[in-house]
Amino acid sequence: MTSPLTAPGSVPGTAQTHRALIVARMEPDAAADIAEVFGDSDERGELPHLIGVTGRSLFRFGDVYLHLIEADRPPGPAVARVTGHPEFRAISDALTAYVRAYDPATWRGPKDAMAHEFYRWDRRG
Repeated sequence: MTSPLTAPGSVPGTAQTHRALIVARMEPDAAADIAEVFGDSDERGELPHLIGVTGRSLFRFGDVYLHLIEADRPPGPAVARVTGHPEFRAISDALTAYVRAYDPATWRGPKDAMAHEFYRWDRRG
């Protein structure tokens, strides 16, 4: 169970930091290409600012793609607000060659790829 002092998706001790984990499938050799798509956006684009992204980590486990977003506000609603933004569309289009829904039968939009945190433990100082 999460600590009563910590909201799900937020990082203890840093009340303004929130996390979201996106889960999908990826092409086995696409890590560098995916990193390049996000690197360009993170360094020069406006989406990180619009969503409140303060950090991003991409992981691969076999063909499972894990995308951790750290933000100064809850990323899920912020992502939902920018899905029509030209930069979001361009990134989504670029990723279609490398990333696909984890479960295509249930995917309707970005919120359907976000994992639901059900437990957290943090060691405090």
